[in-house]
Amino acid sequence: MTPRAADRARYDRATAHLDAPVAVVDLEAFDANADDLVRRAGGKPIRVASKSVRCRALLERVLAREGFAGIMSFTLAESIWLARAGFDDVLLAYPSADRSGFAELAGDAKLAGAVTVMVDDPVQLDLIDRARDGGGEEIRVCLELDTGLRLLGGRVRIGALRSPLREPAHLAELARSVDRRPGFRLVGLMAYEGHVAGVGDSVAGRPVRSRAVRLMQSAARRELAVRRAAVVRAVRAVAPGLEFVNGGGTGSVQHTAAEAAVTEIAAGSGLYVPRLFDNYTAFAGRPAALFAQPVVRRPGVGVVTVLGGGYPASGAPGADRLPVPYLPEGLRYDRDEGAGEVQTPLLGSAADDLLIGDKVWFRHAKAGELCERFDELRLIEGDRITATVPTYRGEGRTFL
Repeated sequence: MTPRAADRARYDRATAHLDAPVAVVDLEAFDANADDLVRRAGGKPIRVASKSVRCRALLERVLAREGFAGIMSFTLAESIWLARAGFDDVLLAYPSADRSGFAELAGDAKLAGAVTVMVDDPVQLDLIDRARDGGGEEIRVCLELDTGLRLLGGRVRIGALRSPLREPAHLAELARSVDRRPGFRLVGLMAYEGHVAGVGDSVAGRPVRSRAVRLMQSAARRELAVRRAAVVRAVRAVAPGLEFVNGGGTGSVQHTAAEAAVTEIAAGSGLYVPRLFDNYTAFAGRPAALFAQPVVRRPGVGVVTVLGGGYPASGAPGADRLPVPYLPEGLRYDRDEGAGEVQTPLLGSAADDLLIGDKVWFRHAKAGELCERFDELRLIEGDRITATVPTYRGEGRTFL
């Protein structure tokens, strides 16, 4: 029996009493992935990206482990909810225009002390001030650095279109704006190198592209390490009490951790290891989060149909954004139908061994987005479900 076949047998036994659709997290794999992230971080704390987990119980589990500290959230409403639930170090990774949220933050000392907001434009400070509604609490602020790689004199740009702040002078100027402005305190810097941390460099069947990605990422790491260090020096000259410099992501943990200017690493997807993280030379994680759909039809030889399963991930549309049929091995989508909203045909010789009612296990393309489809996660240890925990959705929280 292959390791994957053994996992399928365990998951089927653990969920034999449950009808699909059902979502599970294999705790042994989850914990092993957490240990690997800590090893790669080389002693620097890891801030957990909540959008890649979206389950409070699992956030609590990983933050209880040595090597993890703090949450990186994705909306202000989520940040406030987590802070009210007892998480005392929440960094909002994206700028917000949530005026009611800022009023709540500015009016509550405990919240204001627990949540740090992201800023890359002085206009965002204006918005926060207008939203205060009389609240006088000091707002903790983090600045974001654009990490994109520019080539050929800037004519070619590689990387996500995020912050407009690129050079040390840009960051220092905004740092001075924050420092001069009553009601704000600059506490951090963030630089997420998504083109390094979030792009696989070893794609099966595409050796030329994979080599090009590796060359690009090597150049990007070198350029960013120099520029990030200069930015940190410039900002610390304005705000010597800077508490943290955050960088990285699951795919670049060890590289970013090696930079002296970086004090903490962000990671989250590496806990679940969705399918987009199969294509890296820097690490190999264990798939921990899966969902099962039931077989409901057998249209013919070498074909079964499962209920639903069309859960595409965000990002540029493409086949890599679809969940992948994972267990049993050897199933694939019909090219003309793909993953359907209410039914999904699956092809392959493994289909002939499946009966109506059997489960087919899938891996989502991305990590936390799976939790937007399920109210609960069944936590598996060995071949038993040891707990059932709500996702954000299961707690009635859909922040985006």
